[in-house]
Amino acid sequence: MEKLEFQDDHLDPTVEVSLEAVKSRAVKGVAVLTGRTFLLSILSLVATGFLTVFLNPSEFGVFWIISAVVNFLAYFSDVGLAAALIQKKENVNSEELKTTFTIQQLLVVLLLVILFAATPFLQRYYAFGDEGKLLLYALGISLLMSSLKTIPSVLLERELDFPKLVFPQVLENLAYNLVAVYFAWKGFGIRSFTYAVLVRGFVGLVGIYLMKPWMPGISFAKKPLKKLLNFGVPYQLNTFLAVVKDDGLTAFLGGILGTAGIGFLGWAQKWSQYPLRLFMDHVLKVTFPAFSRMQDDERELSQSVTRAIFFVCFLVFPAVAGLLIIAPILVEIIPKYDKWRPALIPLMLISVNTFFAAGTTQLTNLLNAIGKIRITFKLMVMWTTLTWGLVPYLALKHGVNGAGLGYAIVGTSSIVAIFAAYRQVKFNIFSSMIVPLFGTLVMISALLLLKMFLPVNLTSIWVLISVGGLVYAIVMQIFVGKSIWQDAKRATKLVFKRN
Repeated sequence: MEKLEFQDDHLDPTVEVSLEAVKSRAVKGVAVLTGRTFLLSILSLVATGFLTVFLNPSEFGVFWIISAVVNFLAYFSDVGLAAALIQKKENVNSEELKTTFTIQQLLVVLLLVILFAATPFLQRYYAFGDEGKLLLYALGISLLMSSLKTIPSVLLERELDFPKLVFPQVLENLAYNLVAVYFAWKGFGIRSFTYAVLVRGFVGLVGIYLMKPWMPGISFAKKPLKKLLNFGVPYQLNTFLAVVKDDGLTAFLGGILGTAGIGFLGWAQKWSQYPLRLFMDHVLKVTFPAFSRMQDDERELSQSVTRAIFFVCFLVFPAVAGLLIIAPILVEIIPKYDKWRPALIPLMLISVNTFFAAGTTQLTNLLNAIGKIRITFKLMVMWTTLTWGLVPYLALKHGVNGAGLGYAIVGTSSIVAIFAAYRQVKFNIFSSMIVPLFGTLVMISALLLLKMFLPVNLTSIWVLISVGGLVYAIVMQIFVGKSIWQDAKRATKLVFKRN
């Protein structure tokens, strides 16, 4: 493999990256994506808190339902070509990039025509008014702007140049949260999301082209297209099942639970999955191209998978547990937050799914990266079947709590994914998952005992967070030792080191 010479901050996507460069950039990528977006994620957390104060459950429900409909349609805007470009071992060329861009834009335009034509039916079925229609149109336009970002994003991911990739994401999320909270505070209701979605799409589009200039072009090359589709189509089938399982089901449940019920369910899902968005999504974005480049080195791949899963579980497990313990206190002490009390039980149940997702999402990412798409497809079939078989049935029987129970049961089936991935890559299950789980259980025990003696106020929340963090750190220090701090020190050096 030809070694890449780092002469400046730009990488030619047609040049192979050495294994050492992949490892170094992967560590740096995780550190940069996590560190630079941590403060922004805190902002998003605060923004969500304000939005749930300013808006009622029905308004949130309309947003969740319409977002689910558009996300479902967005699946058809790609046939897996972008993922195929990232996963491809060989160099990519201009013809492949332009062919992917052309096909994607044609699909998006077709979808927008379908979306606008179907608007009257969607309005009648979900019973949302003109404000909901405007939000639907805004999300459709944002889908077009998102598709225009695909190729620059692909090039940056292939280069593992995540500092540049994260900058537009930081800008667009900052813009979205500020706009949404401002207009919700001013009493604009659902229209707050409409304005925020449009601003986010525009800011993100401009930002990505500033970071990675690329001249769009029209092309339709059959030979490279066929090769890309060999990976892209199976990959997209997995994505389709994931969309049906998640957004498709949310849209379907809207007719069962109503907008208020979906509002409670969406609130529970958002908060339970927040640690995943904060810690896991960045790692997935880095590890997919990194694992793809490590396919031929089993030892390096095994070690990298173990470390990646441990990193996510180490952070997600205690964060979810802590959230479950302090959530009832937050509902008690935050003004106008008592309206979300019915969502506390669904929050607890859906969090079971989050615990399993912390480990298994990384494993499906691994299977995709090494080309084992068929295994991922079988797993997605299993999860989709279970989700659609259990969640709607339990929702009809027991409402929002029943839906939450369904998600919890589906989450436990992820054990199958752990063993399926282990047969392909012998990662260390004990070090990556069991150790952080044990530390989290010890932390939970200590906090539940302490909570019995604390009053319900803001001070108690800070006490619980401080004690929980201390207990967890001590347990992990006993089991893992200095390696955590060594990894953190190495990642910090890489962040400030020029290529």
